[in-house]
Order: sequence, then structure tokens, then C-alpha cells
Amino acid sequence: RLVRSSAVSGRRILAARAVGFIAALAVGAIVLAACGFDPLHLGTQIIKKSLGSRFGLEDLGLLLTPLILTGLAVTVMMKIGLWNIGADGQFYIGAFAATAIGRFVKGPEPFMLLLCFAAGAAGGALWILVPTLARAYGKVDEIITTLLLNFVALLLVYYVATGPWRDRTTGTVASTGRVPYQMPDFFGSLHWGFVIAVVAPILFGLLLRYTKWGYEIRLTGANPEAAHYAGIPVRRRMITIMLLSGAIAGIAGMLEVTGTVHRLQGGISNNYGYLGVMVAVLARGFPVGVIAGAALMAIILNAGIILQTQGLTTAAVLALTGLIMMFTAVADQFAHYRLVRALPQAAPATAAG
Repeated sequence: RLVRSSAVSGRRILAARAVGFIAALAVGAIVLAACGFDPLHLGTQIIKKSLGSRFGLEDLGLLLTPLILTGLAVTVMMKIGLWNIGADGQFYIGAFAATAIGRFVKGPEPFMLLLCFAAGAAGGALWILVPTLARAYGKVDEIITTLLLNFVALLLVYYVATGPWRDRTTGTVASTGRVPYQMPDFFGSLHWGFVIAVVAPILFGLLLRYTKWGYEIRLTGANPEAAHYAGIPVRRRMITIMLLSGAIAGIAGMLEVTGTVHRLQGGISNNYGYLGVMVAVLARGFPVGVIAGAALMAIILNAGIILQTQGLTTAAVLALTGLIMMFTAVADQFAHYRLVRALPQAAPATAAG
């Protein structure tokens, strides 16, 4: 019979995900073959163009940078048992703040990049401030408040990109002029923001494990009442973590402006904030696991782009992406179950005589 275990080793989780991923690819290959496509040729093109060339690796790195940071932003709040569904809005406001500094403040490039970085972090933290205070003092559900603010941030960016900040030189729709300051290149077109994104979850993981602050955060997330009884300022730690989560998502937006797009435009987030939720779920709450989850998501997204160049429609690519994520999620759940041999039941005793 099947028995569910609450604790599962990381090796078992990885094995289950690998099986789920392979199963999803097999099902997808069958569907593609039935539609007249050559799955082997498509798979070869994905590997060749994403992992087999410098250009493909640079593209993966550019996708990884925002995915790691938005995934980390969600993971940070998961550590205290809360959900940040507003990383997309915080991403937009971080990009907005960095663009405002970059376009309207002049100075030496290194100093201006630091100022844009600080503005992006401050913008993201500011955007989650109201949900933070509502949760800390009024116990208002942070899922609803953070989610709804996404739409406000999106509309604000569209307003400035099509109105007062619109690029009047090139006439590009829903886009501001170019931000004159940009992150230095690290590997081809891949900028140093990638290094920042990779280091961030490692640093946060070390802080959680080896500092008193990290211990208090972990205890607060595991049992707030016990943490309060132990003298830990639970409300203060909650506020700190939520603001830190927003700041990380805002930094992701700043790096997208100064490192990749070089201007603020409508749709700049490409749903990275929502995808960050999926990355955090794949990471299972482990900060370093965010890197692996983001890598899987980046490969899937990059594969989708390549498949569209091979003739697949956007709807078909989205369906295949959803199939992979569904199989991975199901595999995660199956990893908690194991088959146990049922013991034979003893025959009921009969009364003598």
C-alpha cells in the first residue's frame, strides 16, 4: 500500500523531478509527432541553440538573472510562512525608480549605477510597504494585497512609457528613451547583474544558517508563537523580511533596465514576478535551490522561443511548458509516497467449545 512521508530527502526529490521531466518530454514528443513535427530534430535544435553556443548561453544567463532574483524574493517570504505574489509589481517599480534616476540625474557611471541599484531596491521595498504594514498590524492577507498592487504598477509603467517619458526620438511605442548608464558586461552580452543574482541566494542562505538573525527568522517561520515566547520580535522580523523581499524584486527590475533592456517599457517584466513563484516552489524554500529552479525555468522559456522559430505556435509552446511544469509538480508529490508491504492480518480468534 502507499504510505505518505512528511520528510523526503533531496536526492529522492531530484530523482522524482527527473522522472517527471522525462515523462513530460515523452508525452510532448508523442503529441508533436502526431501533429507532423520531428521531435528529435526539435530537441536537437533546442540543445544546439541554447546550450551548444555562446549566444545561447548568454540568452540563458539573461533569463536566469531576473528569475533567480524574483524566485529569491518569493522564497525569502516563504521563510516566515508568507507569500509574495506581488514580485511582478515590485519588479516594475524597481525598474521605474532606476529609470527615473538614470534619466534625470547625471553623474559618474559607477556612482550612478550604485544610485540606480539603491533606487531599485527602495522602489521594490516601498511597493510592498502597504501590504507589509497591513499584514503586521491588521493581519490582512498578503496574497491579495501584493497581487492587486501588480496591476497598479503595470499601469503606472505603461502610463509613463506612453506619456510623459515616452521616447520621442525613435517613436517606439510604450517605451522611454535609453537609460545612459548600463551594467558592465561579464560574458559577451551577459552583464554583471548575473553574478549579483547568483551570489544573492547563496549569501541569504548563509545568513539564515549561521547568524542569530537567520535563526530568529527560521524560528519565526516554523512557530511564531514559540518565537514570541522566546523573546524574538516576531512583528519586526516579519516587517524586515517582507521589505527585503520587495527590495530583491526591485533590484531585479533595476538590473533588467540597466543590464538588458536599457530602457523602461511596457511589459518589461515578461511575467518574471509570477514565474518567480514557480521558481520558489521548485526550490522548496531553499535559497540555493532557487538557482536550480530558475535554471530549469530559463531552459524551458528559452526552448519555447526556439520552438517558435521552428514553426510552433505560441499556444503550443505554452501548452508544452505547462505540461512540463504539471509533470514536475506531480512528481514532487509522488516523491512523498512509497510502497510498503502490508502485514497479513491475523485471523480472528474463535471461542472454544
